[in-house]
Amino acid sequence: MWTTTLVSDPENVVCCRYPGTGEYDKFFEEGIYTCAGCGTPLYRSTTKFNLGCGWPAFFEGLLGAINRTPNPDERRVEITCAACGGHLGHVFKGEVFPTPTDEHHCVNSVSLKFVPGNVNPSS
Repeated sequence: MWTTTLVSDPENVVCCRYPGTGEYDKFFEEGIYTCAGCGTPLYRSTTKFNLGCGWPAFFEGLLGAINRTPNPDERRVEITCAACGGHLGHVFKGEVFPTPTDEHHCVNSVSLKFVPGNVNPSS
């Protein structure tokens, strides 16, 4: 399903590649960001921050929701949805970000869907 969605709408994929054009770059509502491919919850809005890079930036994903695969160049790490394997973006660490984890997940808006509401539904 995920591959079919991307291939059937190539214009949407191209748009996500340009900085500042994604739907969630400057979006800061309370809720959960889920995988656009399968609906798996990936990020809480409380972990999103304004890095100014032109793509949504998060400092931490939900436990077990995101796989990390180092790129061959060893300069960055690809992140994918643990449930469906959909490409989310890349994670960068050790660049002295003002976050609790000193890393940022640079995520393509097209790979996300936002679900508004309480980020801690059990509390």
